[in-house]
Amino acid sequence: MLTLRGAAFALFLLLAPTFASPQSESPDKQSDSTPPQQASPSGSSVASAAQSDPGILPAPEVTLAAQGPGPTPADQKIDNSTGKQTTRMFGIIPNFAAVSADTVLPPLTTRAKFVLATQDSVDYSSFIWTGILAGQSMALNSYPEFHHGPAGYSRYYWRAFADQASGSYFTEAIVPALTHEDPRYYTRGHGGFFRRAGYALSRVVLTKTDSGRTTFNFSEIVGNAMEAGLSNLYYPAQERGLHSTAINWLSQLEAASLNNLVREFWPDIHHKLQRKN
Repeated sequence: MLTLRGAAFALFLLLAPTFASPQSESPDKQSDSTPPQQASPSGSSVASAAQSDPGILPAPEVTLAAQGPGPTPADQKIDNSTGKQTTRMFGIIPNFAAVSADTVLPPLTTRAKFVLATQDSVDYSSFIWTGILAGQSMALNSYPEFHHGPAGYSRYYWRAFADQASGSYFTEAIVPALTHEDPRYYTRGHGGFFRRAGYALSRVVLTKTDSGRTTFNFSEIVGNAMEAGLSNLYYPAQERGLHSTAINWLSQLEAASLNNLVREFWPDIHHKLQRKN
C-alpha cells in the first residue's frame, strides 16, 4: 500500500469544505413582467391585416414561453465536487480504492479485489515511491548489513517493494476475500473537520462487509500483521523477532491512518486547487 508521510499534508487537512446555499427567486418578480393581455391587440391587428391582404403573412407571436428561462445566477449552480474522489491524488499518487461520498456501489468480487491489489502494487508510482523509501533507508543506514553503493541500494529496493506489494495483497485481496470485507475507503465528505478526521481514523479498525454492514476491519489489522510477519523471511536475522515485527505492524497501521486522512480530505484539496487554477 502506498503510504504518505509528508508533514505538508497537515496543512491541507485543515481546509474545510465550502458549502454554497442556492438562492431562490422571489415570487414578487412575477408582478414585474408584462401581462400577456397587453400583447393581444397588436396580435389581433396583425391578424386582421393579414386577412385583408393575402400577400402579407402574419408575424409569429413572441411569447414569454418561447423566450425560454432567464439566465441562472452563478450562485445557483450546484456544486457536485463535494466528496468527489479522483483516481489519482496530485495527478500521481494512486487512489483507486477511494469511493466518492454518498455513492453506493455493488460488492467487489474476489477477482476484483485481486485486481485492485495488483493496481496498487505495480502502478508506475509504486516503483518511484519504493525507490524513494529505499534511498531514505540507505541514507539512514537502517540496515547496516545491506551496505551502500548500487548493490546495497538494490537490497533495500527489492525488500521495500516486497513490503508494499505484500501489504496491498494482504489488506486488499487475500484477507478481504476470506472475511468478505470491502477493502475500499468510503468517503464521508460531510460535517466538520474533527468529525471527518475521526471517521477517517476509525476506518482503520472498522470497515464495510460485502453486504454493506459495518464490521471489525480484519483486512487492515490482520492483513498488516501478516505482512509484518512475512518480512521476517527476507530481512536480516538481526531485524527479525517479535519486537521488530510489532514495530513493523504498528508502522503499517500508522501509514494506513495517514492514508485515510489524506483520502478523506483529498476532494476538498482538489476542489481548492482547481479554483486557484
